[in-house]
Amino acid sequence: MELRAAIEALNALRPGAFVTMIGDSEYVLKGMTEWLPGWKARGWRKADRKPVMNADLWQALEAAAAQHTVTWTWTRGHNGDALNERADAIASEEARKAEKRANRSKVAALGFQTS
Repeated sequence: MELRAAIEALNALRPGAFVTMIGDSEYVLKGMTEWLPGWKARGWRKADRKPVMNADLWQALEAAAAQHTVTWTWTRGHNGDALNERADAIASEEARKAEKRANRSKVAALGFQTS
Protein backbone atom coordinates (compact mmCIF):
# COMPACT_ATOMS: atom_id res chain seq x y z
CA MET A 1 0.00 0.00 0.00
CA GLU A 2 2.84 2.40 0.83
CA LEU A 3 4.46 1.87 -2.57
CA ARG A 4 1.24 2.55 -4.46
CA ALA A 5 0.55 5.67 -2.38
CA ALA A 6 4.01 7.08 -3.12
CA ILE A 7 3.65 6.32 -6.84
CA GLU A 8 0.24 7.96 -7.07
CA ALA A 9 1.37 11.00 -5.10
CA LEU A 10 4.40 11.61 -7.31
CA ASN A 11 2.47 10.97 -10.51
CA ALA A 12 -0.13 13.56 -9.48
CA LEU A 13 2.49 16.31 -9.60
CA ARG A 14 3.77 18.24 -12.59
CA PRO A 15 7.25 17.06 -13.60
CA GLY A 16 10.09 19.00 -12.04
CA ALA A 17 8.58 19.41 -8.58
CA PHE A 18 10.76 19.62 -5.49
CA VAL A 19 9.20 17.05 -3.15
CA THR A 20 9.82 15.91 0.40
CA MET A 21 8.25 12.48 0.84
CA ILE A 22 7.60 12.04 4.56
CA GLY A 23 6.49 8.62 5.66
CA ASP A 24 6.63 6.04 8.41
CA SER A 25 7.60 3.18 6.10
CA GLU A 26 11.27 2.28 6.45
CA TYR A 27 10.62 -0.20 3.63
CA VAL A 28 9.90 2.62 1.17
CA LEU A 29 12.61 4.92 2.53
CA LYS A 30 15.37 2.31 2.53
CA GLY A 31 14.17 0.87 -0.75
CA MET A 32 14.53 4.21 -2.50
CA THR A 33 17.67 5.44 -0.73
CA GLU A 34 19.69 2.28 -0.03
CA TRP A 35 18.48 -0.91 -1.71
CA LEU A 36 17.40 0.19 -5.20
CA PRO A 37 20.87 0.50 -6.77
CA GLY A 38 21.82 -3.01 -5.64
CA TRP A 39 18.54 -4.52 -6.83
CA LYS A 40 19.01 -2.97 -10.25
CA ALA A 41 22.65 -4.07 -10.48
CA ARG A 42 21.61 -7.64 -9.65
CA GLY A 43 18.75 -7.69 -12.17
CA TRP A 44 16.03 -6.99 -9.59
CA ARG A 45 17.29 -9.62 -7.19
CA LYS A 46 18.10 -9.18 -3.52
CA ALA A 47 21.51 -9.92 -2.01
CA ASP A 48 20.31 -13.48 -1.32
CA ARG A 49 19.56 -13.80 -5.07
CA LYS A 50 15.81 -14.11 -4.48
CA PRO A 51 13.61 -11.85 -6.65
CA VAL A 52 12.70 -8.46 -5.25
CA MET A 53 9.07 -8.53 -4.15
CA ASN A 54 6.88 -5.97 -5.91
CA ALA A 55 9.61 -5.21 -8.46
CA ASP A 56 6.97 -3.76 -10.79
CA LEU A 57 5.92 -1.26 -8.12
CA TRP A 58 9.53 -0.39 -7.27
CA GLN A 59 10.20 0.26 -10.95
CA ALA A 60 7.08 2.44 -11.16
CA LEU A 61 8.13 4.36 -8.05
CA GLU A 62 11.62 4.86 -9.42
CA ALA A 63 10.16 6.21 -12.68
CA ALA A 64 7.77 8.52 -10.81
CA ALA A 65 10.54 9.83 -8.55
CA ALA A 66 12.83 10.42 -11.54
CA GLN A 67 10.41 13.11 -12.76
CA HIS A 68 11.11 15.22 -9.67
CA THR A 69 13.72 16.20 -7.13
CA VAL A 70 12.73 14.02 -4.19
CA THR A 71 13.99 14.00 -0.61
CA TRP A 72 12.94 10.91 1.36
CA THR A 73 12.30 11.49 5.08
CA TRP A 74 11.23 9.01 7.74
CA THR A 75 8.99 9.82 10.69
CA ARG A 76 7.85 7.52 13.47
CA GLY A 77 4.27 6.41 12.81
CA HIS A 78 1.45 7.11 15.26
CA ASN A 79 3.66 9.46 17.20
CA GLY A 80 1.82 12.74 16.79
CA ASP A 81 3.31 13.96 13.51
CA ALA A 82 0.36 15.92 12.11
CA LEU A 83 1.01 15.17 8.45
CA ASN A 84 1.62 11.49 9.10
CA GLU A 85 -1.54 11.21 11.21
CA ARG A 86 -3.57 12.92 8.46
CA ALA A 87 -2.16 10.61 5.80
CA ASP A 88 -2.98 7.59 7.99
CA ALA A 89 -6.55 8.81 8.51
CA ILE A 90 -7.06 9.30 4.77
CA ALA A 91 -5.58 5.88 3.98
CA SER A 92 -7.76 4.18 6.61
CA GLU A 93 -10.92 5.84 5.31
CA GLU A 94 -10.14 4.92 1.71
CA ALA A 95 -9.44 1.32 2.75
CA ARG A 96 -12.83 1.17 4.50
CA LYS A 97 -14.53 2.51 1.36
CA ALA A 98 -12.75 -0.02 -0.83
CA GLU A 99 -13.72 -2.87 1.49
CA LYS A 100 -17.35 -1.73 1.47
CA ARG A 101 -17.36 -1.61 -2.36
CA ALA A 102 -15.80 -5.07 -2.53
CA ASN A 103 -18.39 -6.48 -0.13
CA ARG A 104 -21.23 -4.98 -2.17
CA SER A 105 -19.79 -6.57 -5.30
CA LYS A 106 -19.61 -9.96 -3.60
CA VAL A 107 -23.22 -9.69 -2.42
CA ALA A 108 -24.37 -8.60 -5.89
CA ALA A 109 -22.49 -11.51 -7.47
CA LEU A 110 -24.55 -13.85 -5.30
CA GLY A 111 -27.72 -12.32 -6.77
CA PHE A 112 -28.73 -10.19 -3.81
CA GLN A 113 -29.52 -6.52 -4.01
CA THR A 114 -27.67 -3.97 -1.92
CA SER A 115 -28.84 -0.54 -0.93
